[in-house]
Amino acid sequence: MANAGDEVQALIDLMARLPGLGPRSARRAVLHLVKKRGQLMRPLAQALSDVADRVKPCINCGNIGTSEICDICASEKRATGEICVVEDVADLWAMERAGVFRGRYHVLGGTLSALDSVGPDDLRIPHLVERVARDGVSEVILALNTTVDGQTTAHYIADEMEGRGVSVTSLAQGVPIGGELDYLDDGTIGAALRARKAL
Repeated sequence: MANAGDEVQALIDLMARLPGLGPRSARRAVLHLVKKRGQLMRPLAQALSDVADRVKPCINCGNIGTSEICDICASEKRATGEICVVEDVADLWAMERAGVFRGRYHVLGGTLSALDSVGPDDLRIPHLVERVARDGVSEVILALNTTVDGQTTAHYIADEMEGRGVSVTSLAQGVPIGGELDYLDDGTIGAALRARKAL
C-alpha cells in the first residue's frame, strides 16, 4: 500500500509533465495545493474531473467545448466566408482575446514536421480542404507560428488551396520570427491580422 509520500510524489511527477512546469515548480505547486487542500485542491480535482468527463473537440474546427459543435462554429454571425487556420487551441484563444477576427477557425493540431514524422494526414489538413469545398469559403487566413515547421505547413496548405477559388493570406507585421501567438499581446495580433498578405 502506497504511503502519503508516494502519493505526493506521484502527483509531483504528473504535474512536472505539464508545459512550463519542471520538477521544482511542480513540487512547489503540489505543496501549495496540499496546504490549501480545502480551498484549492478539492475544487481543482473536481474541475479536472468535470473537464475530463465533459470537454471534447469540436467536430468542425477542433476547438474545445462541451458540445460537438463549438459556439464559434454554431454562430451564424461568424459565417463570414473566412477561416483562420491555427496550430492549436491556445492560438485560437489568443486570436479571440484580440477580438479582431469575426470569422471561423480551423485547428490543425500541430505542424508538418519531417523530423517528428508528422505528415498532412496526421494533422487536420484533409478536413480543412473538405471544409473549404463544402462551406463556400472565400478566404483562408494562415495564422501559423513563424517557425520553420509553421512556414512549411503554411506553404503546403497554400499549395492545397490552389485552383479552389479561395484567397490564401497569412498574418503579416507584428509577428516576430520564431514568435508564438499565445505569447503575443492583443494589439500585435490585431495589427498582424489587419496587415495580412497573399501567400
